[in-house]
Amino acid sequence: MSAPISIAAVFATMNRAAAAVGCVRALAAQTRPPEWVVVADNGSTDDTVAAMEAMNSLPFELVVHRMPENRGNAGGVEAAMDLAMARGAAAVWILDDDSWPRAGALAALLEKPWDPMVVRHALQIDPQTGRFTWPLQVADGKGGWRLVNSLEDMPPGACVRSRIIWTGALVPREVRESVGPVNGDLFIRGEDEEYPWRIEQAGFAQEAVTHAVLDHPGPEHLVHWQVLGKNFFFERGLADWKLYYKVRNMVWLKRRQAGGVRACGMALTYALATAWLDGSQRLPLIWTAARDGWRGRLGKWRGAGKRLCC
Repeated sequence: MSAPISIAAVFATMNRAAAAVGCVRALAAQTRPPEWVVVADNGSTDDTVAAMEAMNSLPFELVVHRMPENRGNAGGVEAAMDLAMARGAAAVWILDDDSWPRAGALAALLEKPWDPMVVRHALQIDPQTGRFTWPLQVADGKGGWRLVNSLEDMPPGACVRSRIIWTGALVPREVRESVGPVNGDLFIRGEDEEYPWRIEQAGFAQEAVTHAVLDHPGPEHLVHWQVLGKNFFFERGLADWKLYYKVRNMVWLKRRQAGGVRACGMALTYALATAWLDGSQRLPLIWTAARDGWRGRLGKWRGAGKRLCC
């Protein structure tokens, strides 16, 4: 690099003091720390904010931003990215509060000469299994994409073309200015698909850096289907609010990407998977979520009696 690149790591949290503090500590232990760490707190009622603000001797400026209301992970990251860019960050490193980078992760992301047209990202590994937290799409060398589930499955090379990545993505300022802010109205379980898609549609490349690793717990009960040549993932036993956001946001996004027929197909696939794997008693929830996604009713779900979280 001809000049240092100023980096801000960002994540959202809520009532997860141990995770949030652990993430800040992992960032402080980087061989090349970021210049800023910006944390959006979604209205914690425990000691999350106090625990972070009590941390000292950090090699970066820690900014704990109290959100005026709970806007979920999407809204929190949107706000944190805005604050980071306002401070002059050349790139923003998107994390979760429980995605803890290994010591050399950021240095590895910056090892190649800086290219503002490329979104580099770290690999996420589940500490319990040693496999990827979520299957990763990488170039298959034939003009298409294939799924890989572990470091051993990765193609050779320090950097590998990939797509649809969120946690661990290092987003240059030029990308953020071109594609705009994260859509905070998705709340959770949608921004991780929608924002990378917008990056791809705008013509920016994405690539995995094999020596940059985050330790990040993965889903416990992930089911993978192939439907008409497309990959479909379903997490069994999700809480109602998580399932609602996932279905609502995916129906909304699929309608934007491919039209009404494909959106209906997405809703039907979720309904079938839910009935088969979780039970038909959850179908009214799927109907509500799919209807809201079709109508573009985003934002925080006001489902009666439902516990809303970040």
